[in-house]
Amino acid sequence: MNTVSSEFGSMVFDDAVMQARLPKETYKALRNTIKNGKHLDLSVATVVANAMKDWAVEKGATHFTHWFQPMTGVTAEKHDSFISPRDNGKVIMEFSGKELIQGEPDASSFPSGGLRATFEARGYTAWDATSYAFIKDNILCIPTVFCSYGGEALDQKTALLRSMEAINKQALRVLKLFGNEDVKSVKTTVGPEQEYFLVDKALYDQRKDLIYTGRTLFGARPPKGQELDDHYFGAIKPRVAEFMKELNTELWKLGILAKTEHNEVAPAQHELAPIFTTSNIAADHNQLTMEIMQKVAKKHDMVCLLHEKPFAGVNGSGKHNNWSISTDTGANLLEPGATPYENAQFLLFLAAVIKSVDEYQDLLRISVASAGNDHRLGANEAPPAIVSMFLGTDLSEILDAIVNDTAYDSKEKEIMRIGVHTLPKFPKDTTDRNRTSPFAFTGNKFEFRMLGSASSISCANTVLNTAVAETLKEFADYLEGRDDFEKALHDLIKDTIKAHKRIIFNGDGYDDKWVKEAESRGLLNLKTTPEALAHLLDEKNIRLFESHKVYSKAELTARYEVLNESYGKIINIEALTMLDMARKDILPAMSEFAKKLSKSALEKKEFVADVDLTYEKETVKKLGDMTKEAYKHVLKLEEDLSAAKDITSAPEYAMYCKDKILPDMAALRISVDSAEAISSKKDWPYPSYGELLFGVR
Repeated sequence: MNTVSSEFGSMVFDDAVMQARLPKETYKALRNTIKNGKHLDLSVATVVANAMKDWAVEKGATHFTHWFQPMTGVTAEKHDSFISPRDNGKVIMEFSGKELIQGEPDASSFPSGGLRATFEARGYTAWDATSYAFIKDNILCIPTVFCSYGGEALDQKTALLRSMEAINKQALRVLKLFGNEDVKSVKTTVGPEQEYFLVDKALYDQRKDLIYTGRTLFGARPPKGQELDDHYFGAIKPRVAEFMKELNTELWKLGILAKTEHNEVAPAQHELAPIFTTSNIAADHNQLTMEIMQKVAKKHDMVCLLHEKPFAGVNGSGKHNNWSISTDTGANLLEPGATPYENAQFLLFLAAVIKSVDEYQDLLRISVASAGNDHRLGANEAPPAIVSMFLGTDLSEILDAIVNDTAYDSKEKEIMRIGVHTLPKFPKDTTDRNRTSPFAFTGNKFEFRMLGSASSISCANTVLNTAVAETLKEFADYLEGRDDFEKALHDLIKDTIKAHKRIIFNGDGYDDKWVKEAESRGLLNLKTTPEALAHLLDEKNIRLFESHKVYSKAELTARYEVLNESYGKIINIEALTMLDMARKDILPAMSEFAKKLSKSALEKKEFVADVDLTYEKETVKKLGDMTKEAYKHVLKLEEDLSAAKDITSAPEYAMYCKDKILPDMAALRISVDSAEAISSKKDWPYPSYGELLFGVR
């Protein structure tokens, strides 16, 4: 019988496998590449490739692929077999160092945002040696970055790796000021909690909206939703438990640190949380997690929905991005210390995050922007679209004491001075967890709660890493060479907190009063994706990414185009799906049910002359009015979609969809959902919300 410990990582070409299979010098050279980013010589790569191939073939693999993450939001792979022909008509299994290090997939059909013309098909993938190769579906998968012929990033991962280099460089400068000469590298770590829905596949197959868009575009509310909170942390249904069991097994084989599983708030909603790991590996693992969730669900006759808002009226799904900064010596730089210098170091890094979130609140909002997430942000299960930080009472009081030059505790007589006054040991959980906060400090990490469930975590962490790198650079520039380091440090932390305190909010993010208060503080309220994207190419944002070599202006402009285009296409697909459902299925069903009632009424009247026909008459009248209303909105939606055909600018089209198409869709939905609520279940063309949300037994 296999145990978890023996199965864990069994499909990963990890450090233990490399050490066992590679010559000592080859292993050392590869470790040097992984740890220090040194160039890997082709001769070394050839030895690694051969060992990797032998291991993969032993595991049943016949093909390899450069596994990458284009700007589609999902992963991509092109499979090549290991076979190589011989003169005798036979083949042998080969895999060269060149094939390991670099691939050349056709890049013509991937989004580029204008970085290359359609006919410029060449693109390159390059091995990310810091993320271990793995076997999936008998294919050796090599995690890679993806770039154009000219070297521009065409993927999500390249920028993330660049941002990790940026924060490493600047954090090391700051740490040296505190005497941390033994620290050789700094990495950001992430633990992304993944929320999702499970619905019965037979019901899913009957819903065009779920098939085409991932969310229900129509659906009357069921008698019961999440009002009783009885699903949250409740007993897991046997069928779901079997899914979770197999999911864990498949994830563990790939070295993914799946740790926690439970029912979420909404019926049919669940969550999986992993243990922290390095940001780029966490991004790889999260992409794999979403893919494997969907595969395993189908094996159990279910479908895993990763859309941010698959059902109206109940909670949507997010992805909580738990982010921290760690050193190669094992220190967490967001963990408060027990000595004055440790405290000062923590407070400086904390101040850096505060300043970064305040100055780049627009970029953080953009990093989570999508058509799906717009339906979720600001609802009663997700943070508002206004970016703010939650620090809790104790930490906020400490910062107040620093800003106001007062004692932190009434028992303390001494004024709070960084590096002189010993900060009391800061307990991790002295304050309740604020689930309404977009960016909450939770003891030794920040929980960025705004990400949508279907999104890659790469973009959000690229922004976080780069913004904090910029602030750490400013701090290092200010502190380096100071004669009185402690005074300069104290003044810097004090001035930073004072200047950026507006971003700290420990209250209820759902309260309408907060919207007004945030506005008075000068905070942005970017409610929709088009509104947020309008800030992506602001001069300060271009300067930020270019100065740290994370994005060039051309790469950033490309992403601006891709994100706007994606938003517009998604809304267009949803609108066309609504029209298809309404014209072909819903309007005919409404008319047919009214006809049946009318016919039934006539037959009853013929049988019993004075029979009461109030139900039939009133229902037919209501259905007639609703059919008229629905058809009116169908025509309006068609008209507005037609009018948009001449819009060639992606940002302009995205804004048009927000202002015109989405309101049309909302109006059409109201009339149709009202009709469903009074129609015969037998005559309605689609499974109901009640069936979908409670259909898995």
